Amino acid sequence: MQANFFFFFKQVFFQKYFFFLFFSLLKMTTYKYIEGKTVAIIGCPFSGGQPKEGVDEGPLKMIEYGLIPQLQEMGWGVEFDGHYRLTDLRPAKDPNIGKLKKPLYVSRVTHNVAKTVESHLRRRQLALTLGGDHSLAMGTVSGTLAVYPNACLIWIDAHADINTPESTDSGNLHGCPVSFLLGIAGKVPGFEWIKPILKPEKLVYIGLRDVDPPEKILLKKHGIKAFSMHDVDKYGIGKVVEMALDAVNPDRSLPIHLSFDVDALDPSVAPSTGTPVRGGLTFREGHYICEAVHETGSLVALDLMEVNPSLADEASVFQTVTVGCSLVRCCLGETLL
Repeated sequence: MQANFFFFFKQVFFQKYFFFLFFSLLKMTTYKYIEGKTVAIIGCPFSGGQPKEGVDEGPLKMIEYGLIPQLQEMGWGVEFDGHYRLTDLRPAKDPNIGKLKKPLYVSRVTHNVAKTVESHLRRRQLALTLGGDHSLAMGTVSGTLAVYPNACLIWIDAHADINTPESTDSGNLHGCPVSFLLGIAGKVPGFEWIKPILKPEKLVYIGLRDVDPPEKILLKKHGIKAFSMHDVDKYGIGKVVEMALDAVNPDRSLPIHLSFDVDALDPSVAPSTGTPVRGGLTFREGHYICEAVHETGSLVALDLMEVNPSLADEASVFQTVTVGCSLVRCCLGETLL
């Protein structure tokens, strides 16, 4: 009788274990472009694309708050060589080019970042760039497209960052990276290395709500798909993400570069950033985007930009940095269940 009981118990146990393992494997994401489940963290303490001090401290804070062990606990191998000494690239003289401020410094840094991202992607690692201001995306996206010319770019931001050297009012290059990537910025000395290899049909925005009038014209002129917060309110984030992916990556097979500016989130969620705008993405909406991109298995590069620890009190900094770390984890596979 006792032997029969243990035989029955073993049968039930192994049957349940088999089904648990089977469904766990079904839920696991297969990475189409990453080998060895390794993420390379590229720390870019850079603030040259905008005037506010402190955004260069963003990467340091995210590492300080435990991002590396968090990713390791999720089963990722992490390659991190420390934060880049980008101040070594600062030129002695850097006069404006037209309205553009610190153009040579931005060009040198972003070119360096482009080569670094490209190197990691050629080794089939996922490239995670921690900024720093969003001008860095000139480099990160260029690095991705050097390896994957057919990659699509999902830009999560309150701002379109597509101003040209002519249309920008501020001259701050963190508001211009997309125009350089698309090749519509014109010829700017020092930026010849950026090739216009991003096609407008491979770019989609989510979260826009503070777009300059000239930027609206450019978005329409080039037929760029953009989902504002009005669309998020109208359709819900699930439908918006589905439509965004359908627009640039219909069968979900193309490599994805996700560039996430934390000011896409509402200031109540991420207060410690340089250009906050009310009416942004909720905590869950921001995380849903990351979860959905992860589920495609096509993510090759991720930017987490514009965390600025110097612009808020300690509690707000903690809130913003921990949200940033959480977004990264969701992009790399953390789930609610």
